[in-house]
Amino acid sequence: MKPSITIHTRTIYLFIIGVLLTACSQSQQEPEMQTAASCLKEAEAALANDSIRQGENLLRKTIRLAEESEDWHTYYIAYQRLAVALSQSSPDEALQLMKKALTAYEQHPDDERNHVILLDYAGTYAAQVAFINEESFDESLGFIHHAYDIAERNQMTDLMCQTLTSLANIAWAKEDYRQAVDDARRAEVVATADLRPGTLQVLARSYLSLDMLDSAETVYRQIEPGNDVHLAYIVQSNLAKIALRRIGATNMEDDIDAAFEQVENFYYKALEQKDEYYKETLRQEMENQQLEYRSKIYARTIFITIIASLIVILAIVLVVRYRMRAQRQEREYEKSKLQNQLYMQEQEKRRLQQEAEHQKTLLHQANEVVTFLQNYILERTEVIKKLNQSGDSLINLSQYEWSEIERTLNAIDNNRFANIREQYPNMQEDDIRLCILTRLGLSNRTIGNIYCITISAVQHRKLKLKKDVFGESSPDVTLEQILNDK
Repeated sequence: MKPSITIHTRTIYLFIIGVLLTACSQSQQEPEMQTAASCLKEAEAALANDSIRQGENLLRKTIRLAEESEDWHTYYIAYQRLAVALSQSSPDEALQLMKKALTAYEQHPDDERNHVILLDYAGTYAAQVAFINEESFDESLGFIHHAYDIAERNQMTDLMCQTLTSLANIAWAKEDYRQAVDDARRAEVVATADLRPGTLQVLARSYLSLDMLDSAETVYRQIEPGNDVHLAYIVQSNLAKIALRRIGATNMEDDIDAAFEQVENFYYKALEQKDEYYKETLRQEMENQQLEYRSKIYARTIFITIIASLIVILAIVLVVRYRMRAQRQEREYEKSKLQNQLYMQEQEKRRLQQEAEHQKTLLHQANEVVTFLQNYILERTEVIKKLNQSGDSLINLSQYEWSEIERTLNAIDNNRFANIREQYPNMQEDDIRLCILTRLGLSNRTIGNIYCITISAVQHRKLKLKKDVFGESSPDVTLEQILNDK
């Protein structure tokens, strides 16, 4: 293994580099880059504090950051929030923003609840635009009917109530008060506790528009505003209108409307002043944070610079001290490593040689065993016995005996003659038999006795077979060698 001193030196190098990088990064560090999600939280906090303009600016920044980072969920949520913020001052722009939010969602869908909410908002703003411009409500109804179908299909009870309430509002805006009452009643059936006041408010307003004062009063009295001052104002003002309408004091009803409208104007002016105060407070807080951050960075930079300088000096001393020792140990290690490699190579070479010799011996022994078994099988074949016992007398083999010899040779020689027949389909049967007799190792005399020809004729037939059939013209290659290679 390598010397430990080298490891220590490298550790020191890494430690020095890490400290220097930390010092540089902290001395030049900027505040963490803002993400789309964090910017959306800031915008929602501003809107919650009634800082409308500050919230709108942050939402527009959120849209830009979300598009750059491809955070599509935050992207369409920011469009929705911005549309809500602009819905009172610019309904047309709010509608266009909601359409962009819907397009973003449909290109990158996630939760179907969000789809229903976006459709409901788009329908509401389309209805506002249609009401102001005295246009058709078909587009708004299309959005909200689509939203209701999705909510009903997925049994989203709260969103069913919300979409039915939106349909009731649109019917009221179209002055179709009967349809508004029907939609509001359907919404009341599935209304949850938090949505019930809004649903009852639409139902009561529809009754009031139909001049059904008793029904309207009953519904208004069922509404529990809680801490919602604006809802309490709506309930009380409408109860007052109902009482005035019963006694026929229509002029006084108009005066009440004018008074409440003036109160609302004061309320919105107060919101604007609160928005300005919130923006100024936020600006001062950011300036204070920047000053505090810079002072901390300066102090930390000085401290880290001093520590880094001391570490560098110490590291230089250690490196100079251990450099020569480390180099000497490296050389000894490399020398030892080289010797070990040479020794292992020599051992591996010897092992491979021994293994090759052993395999060669095993192969030779296996070949001897196979040859012995083949000869043993042949010697005990009746036809071979007949051939070996005939001497110089003529030998006559039947067709069956020829077939028996060939089957035996195919069995012990891995289908040698079957392959020869397949490879040389034009060979004569006498040529096949001559090859069989040659493979059996019979003498030319014995073969001559079988064919009733002389020894020289047998030699001539072998030479002709070797040349014409197997294409071998070399005199050094015998027919026996050719057959052994097949």
